[in-house]
Formats: sequence, C-alpha cells, structure tokens
Amino acid sequence: MKKIVVSTGAGVSAESGMPTYRDAGGLWENYPVMEVASDTGFARNPELIHRFYNNMRKKLTEQIKPNAAHLGLAALESDYDVRIITQNVDNLHERAGSTKVLHLHGELMKVRSVNHPERVYELPCDELTDKGLETSIRTRDQYGDGVRPHIVFFGEAVPNFEQAALLAREADVFVIIGTSLVVYPAAGLLSYVRSGVPVYYIDPKPVAVPSFVNVIAEPATRGVAELARQLRGM
Repeated sequence: MKKIVVSTGAGVSAESGMPTYRDAGGLWENYPVMEVASDTGFARNPELIHRFYNNMRKKLTEQIKPNAAHLGLAALESDYDVRIITQNVDNLHERAGSTKVLHLHGELMKVRSVNHPERVYELPCDELTDKGLETSIRTRDQYGDGVRPHIVFFGEAVPNFEQAALLAREADVFVIIGTSLVVYPAAGLLSYVRSGVPVYYIDPKPVAVPSFVNVIAEPATRGVAELARQLRGM
C-alpha cells in the first residue's frame, strides 16, 4: 500500500473557521501573538494564556467542524497508508476520521505539567483539579503541579520534527496543503522527500516552488478533491 504523507498548515482549518496566528495582522483578542503564544508571554502573564486557550477550546468544540478537506484526507485511508503531519493545534483531522496524525506544534485539547512536560493530559481530564475544558493558574494535576497549554510556543523546540522528517523520507507521495512554506522547521520537510517521489502542493495562493512540484492552486476543500482524482490516475 502506497504511503501518502501530508503536511498541513493553517489553510486547511481556516475553511472551517479556525483562526490562525496571522489573522488580523497577527493579533488575537487585540494582543500581539507573542503575548499569547510564547514562553516569555506565559512567564509574564500566565492567566492571559490560560484564558486565551480556554476561549479557543470553546470555539473549537462548539462552533468548528471538519471541512471537506479533512474528510477527504481521511477517506484516502481506504486506499492508501495516509500519514498526516500538521502544524495545526486543532483536532479536526482526528474528528474527520484520520487515524495517523502527528502534531508538530502541539494540541489545543491537551495540557501538560509545567514541571514535567512528559505528563500530558487530554481535556477534560479527571487527573486535574479542573475537570472541564477550562484551566487556570490554579489548575493542578494529580501530583500538585501547575499546567500549561500543550502548545509549542514561539521560541521553543519542535520535539516531533525528527519523526516528521522520517515520515517525509518514507513517503511514496508527499502532499503540502494550506501553508505559506515560511514557517520552519515544518517548511523544511520537503527537503527530506526522496528524489523522484511525486509532490503535490495545494494552496489558493501558492508560493514559488521547485519545478518538480505539482501545484493545485485551489483552497484546501477543492484541492483535496482534485488530489484524490489525480491520485486515482497514477
């Protein structure tokens, strides 16, 4: 079974209404991104960070659903070994039915201990003092540690990148969807793809890419449908 490795960015979830870090000139809730998505921001104002991600979880669970792109990628699993590498922190790929998803930048529906980052909790969680989707500076895990969003903040290492690079090397088909290809290290995954492997790039405003890349200049929803058609013709 062919292994299709798909690298997805904000453009996939944007069609579901999921806001991105760069919306509205890089501001969320009238705060600069570095105030709500950096380790220095968390150290300076942890309550703001908790409130910000609480609001994002509420929006994700109550208002946002997987779109045709998420569903189309999940449907490919009936014919291919599909691996998703996503920069997105939402769980829309999983909710659509994709079973092998690697999150590069963390997961919105999870938190982790501030002292032991290997202790990760999926919300809601009985092992936390707050058992719902909201956390605060008063939330504690079963060991008495405070928690923080399970998000890779700007300036922090991307722990899953090595695994992502390995997947890119193993790909029989490599697909890039909904990303500007300027956010590293994710943008560097293309360099790990073996020579001769078909590469597809889906984006309504594609940036310049090498000539061997097959560009589908469409939004993710229409682009994934076209990708599926082209894959069937291979």
